[in-house]
Amino acid sequence: MPEESFLNPINPEKVAQNPGLLPYAHTAGGAIIRPEDMGKTKGRSVKAMRQQTDRQMNQLYEQMEVLAKQAKLLSERKEISERIYDASMGFEPIISETYYLYEKENGHDLLSLIAPDEWGRSFKYSRFLAKVILLADHTWDVTYNEDLNNQ
Repeated sequence: MPEESFLNPINPEKVAQNPGLLPYAHTAGGAIIRPEDMGKTKGRSVKAMRQQTDRQMNQLYEQMEVLAKQAKLLSERKEISERIYDASMGFEPIISETYYLYEKENGHDLLSLIAPDEWGRSFKYSRFLAKVILLADHTWDVTYNEDLNNQ
């Protein structure tokens, strides 16, 4: 029996070489492939990007506010510590003890062990400035500072 040559009934000009890579369905039952509206896609992407970067920027601003507050408090501790160390004191301060800063009539400061309410009528200073505690790093924690803030 002579071998018959196979005749392909499909026209090769109407067949794709790689049908899976076509940008459209290549069979009658294939999924519909619609081109994406790039304007909408970019718009959604830009919106998401802006929301994310705004959220991160807000977090950074909050962190900056905390750092600015800490820097201000540290600066105030430094200023009050310098003022206290320039004040007259007749004793050596002990860490974690409470002291009281007064202003004398001549404008000089004095660090005392006596609280303002313990003086009675014999209060001999022009004004009470601050209630302070000596910290381990030899700076002062101001627990009451109403008059210094009003200057």
